[in-house]
Amino acid sequence: MPLNRREFITLMGGSAGAAVLFQACGLPEKELLIDSPIEMPEDMVTGIDNWYATVSHQWPASEGIVVRVMEGRAKKVEGNIDYPLNQGRHSVRSEAAVQGLYHPDRISAPMVRTGPRGSGEFSEISWEDAIGRLTHQLGELESSGQQDRAVFVTDPVNAHLGLVLDKFAQATGVRRLVYEPIEHTVLARAIKDVFGQELIPDFDIENSDYVLSFGADFLNTWVSPVRYSKSYGEFRQGHEHRGKLVHVDSRFSMTAANADKWIPITPGMEGIFALSIAQVIATSPDANRDIVNSLTGGDPNWLDTYEPEAVSARIGVSSEDIRLVAKEFQSSQRPLAIGGGSASAHTNGLSNLKAIYSLNHFASNIGKEGGIKFNPNSPLEDVPNYGSGNSFVDFHRLSEDMIAGEVSLLMIRGADPYYGMPDFTRFKEAVLNVPFIFSFSGLMDDTTSMSDLILPEHHFLEDWGTDIPFAGPGYQMVGFQQPVVRPFFGNRGRNLGTKGFSDILLTSAQVLGKDLGLPGGTFREMMRDSARKLYALNRGSVSAPTFELFWNGLLQRGGWWDTNAQGDESVVIKRLDGVPFPQYKGAGQFSLQPFTLASLSDGRNAHLPWLQAMPDPVSSATWQTWVEINHKVAEERGIKEGDVLMIKASNGGSIKALAMPNPATHPDVLSVPIGQGHRDGGRYASGRGSNILSILESATDDDTGALAWAASRVEIELTGEWVRVPKFENTVPEFPRDEHDHIIEVTTGEHLDGTTNRK
Repeated sequence: MPLNRREFITLMGGSAGAAVLFQACGLPEKELLIDSPIEMPEDMVTGIDNWYATVSHQWPASEGIVVRVMEGRAKKVEGNIDYPLNQGRHSVRSEAAVQGLYHPDRISAPMVRTGPRGSGEFSEISWEDAIGRLTHQLGELESSGQQDRAVFVTDPVNAHLGLVLDKFAQATGVRRLVYEPIEHTVLARAIKDVFGQELIPDFDIENSDYVLSFGADFLNTWVSPVRYSKSYGEFRQGHEHRGKLVHVDSRFSMTAANADKWIPITPGMEGIFALSIAQVIATSPDANRDIVNSLTGGDPNWLDTYEPEAVSARIGVSSEDIRLVAKEFQSSQRPLAIGGGSASAHTNGLSNLKAIYSLNHFASNIGKEGGIKFNPNSPLEDVPNYGSGNSFVDFHRLSEDMIAGEVSLLMIRGADPYYGMPDFTRFKEAVLNVPFIFSFSGLMDDTTSMSDLILPEHHFLEDWGTDIPFAGPGYQMVGFQQPVVRPFFGNRGRNLGTKGFSDILLTSAQVLGKDLGLPGGTFREMMRDSARKLYALNRGSVSAPTFELFWNGLLQRGGWWDTNAQGDESVVIKRLDGVPFPQYKGAGQFSLQPFTLASLSDGRNAHLPWLQAMPDPVSSATWQTWVEINHKVAEERGIKEGDVLMIKASNGGSIKALAMPNPATHPDVLSVPIGQGHRDGGRYASGRGSNILSILESATDDDTGALAWAASRVEIELTGEWVRVPKFENTVPEFPRDEHDHIIEVTTGEHLDGTTNRK
């Protein structure tokens, strides 16, 4: 039965019921007695530190970390040596987690919009009021039979949080969509089509002797870069041989810079290159005829269309290089082929990846050392694995539904489609037509600033969680995330501050009278219930005589894993298909290739100054949006470093970026980093640089509907402006800080967006 108002106030107003509902939002008092007040009392300083294991979510791929805590404050992040995905290593993104925890622009209580939409005018309200507003709107839609007019958009989540979301969506009847600006839809589909697997396999780079990579910048940003970077170190120096890396890409990336041979290619032609390699292998006398017949349907002659001499000029790679790579791949003892990134971001993206991954069948490396190891399903049958997001076409359709007035309530968590959706989708216009937008963000990002109600969730260092990774280590594992400090805004009382997202949903379901069919009254109890199931398996990395000791062991080690519980190695070889030539959108001279930064990711980390100041490993640029252009092309056009260029798309979109001539840039390609150009996002992100995603053309993958974000053609022109490119080794634009009344503002320089530095 739904709760009446008296019961609701009892639950939310600081009673024992409220303690139960939101117990999992922080450590129980018996586990951590020291608070994290804004100003630390002098008599609280003890000088004793504690280290807590948890899971970092600063990147789509999780990392196991340990956090140093002193006097209740998180001070330092290190890699968890036990955690299978990173084994003691960690990224700068995880290092910056403490900045996110103590960020000056965090939202410290629920807020309701008081001014026009997008004005940034909000007023604080209580959690009682916020939950009441959320459940009222959901209840109104249910009573009118219009539950499907409510849409819940989240980032890709898995494990127990994914389970709560699924159950909540089912119980309330809302539509749930999963959003990724740079989606893994094509990669997931290719793995399923080629290997019959739902999960991304583990690529045993460490034990390979020859890695052939197409478009996948796996040493910097692709899928699980910390894991792959560690494996790459072993690949180079950890064995009796030094493995060879060949990277095929139209951009000189971090992986290209580390490769023994970088092969620049015409954008979108990676799959045709792979089929040309397959043609050379299939026609060699040493080829396995059974595998060749399985891949070609018994007629290998159709591959002759992709003979090196026939495709060389079109793909921009010499026939000699194609034959050399084919020979090296075939003659290696443990070769491995991987593909993704820009290779998947064209109208033929799925065909490209299917051709690339099919090369592993020629190598017969499935389940073998140095090859591909399939990941098993979760040891918890009722808890979902990590899944890829919805396709871009689903969100384009959502935008159309919003414009047509068919969406009454839009709920957003962990996603920022207002920033990530290209302008041609009219998403920015569409949000103005939605009566109610509710955000669960703890920071004022672009989408949150357009919302009507904000229910801020905890930072992950303050919250509980689990993780079953999208790209696992080749065996079963479940990461366990625990709060390492009390909620930073906990001193504001139970009716203000932030709350755990999962417990917000559990409380809302209880107010609505919905039984989600989940064990326990809190998210933490759900986790403990699953931990009991792992304990009953009597195997894996944690062994204990009692469940309570087992639970403590899980938290101390950061999770549970069983190296003996590996995936099924059986695979049916499917017939290889041809790869069509890519189709480009736009009439410009240059092919536009956006790329993600190891620091800012897809823009989600732009609010952190440590990551803004982290130099790109190739250009060493920071804090701004730049465009990599071939140095000879730049000379011909009179372009020098720091010139402000206007990048113009045929759809009418345009952005400004600083010129960065580079001798390693393909003459027909412009490469621009993703992550800047936020409307909002706090003092370190808003109004800085340009958003390259906004001007992309309306190109999609022919098979999956994924956004073909590397298929746009653009033109450039000089604006006559010049700005020194901020780099690690020279000037960095001064960033905003907390200013006091006695500080005098002096204009010292102007940004591309017209804002000025101050001091």
